[in-house]
Amino acid sequence: MKAVLLLADAAEVTNGKVSSLGAGWSVTATPTPPMALVAVIDVPWDQTNQKHQLVIELRDADGRAVSFQRGPEGQPLPALHVEAEFEVGRPPGVPAGTPMRHQLAIALAGGVPLAAGEKYEFHLTIDGEDMDSWLATFLVRP
Repeated sequence: MKAVLLLADAAEVTNGKVSSLGAGWSVTATPTPPMALVAVIDVPWDQTNQKHQLVIELRDADGRAVSFQRGPEGQPLPALHVEAEFEVGRPPGVPAGTPMRHQLAIALAGGVPLAAGEKYEFHLTIDGEDMDSWLATFLVRP
């Protein structure tokens, strides 16, 4: 699979198209303003009509999940952890072998108290696999 993550001020997916405002930024303030995370995933033909598991997580510069709260037993809770299942079909008339696209837009509320001067990344995993290019990295202004 191929995937791209993109940060935006706002985004939505309608009729198979992503509409976004302020897309492509890589520097933000703390606490964070409202934002959106866009994922565009190209699913190979032979993996269509199958369920896929997607996980998106906010990580720090060392690759650790960012957490601000503790669970009932004192365990750290991730600041952002999204799990979703998706399936892409094969529309009639599409030539065999054509990759099919799946888009996702996640609106995130503002107010996340990230550390100033630090780098963060949204990390995408699909079916337990990830790639270095499946990241959206950003810096919080010092």
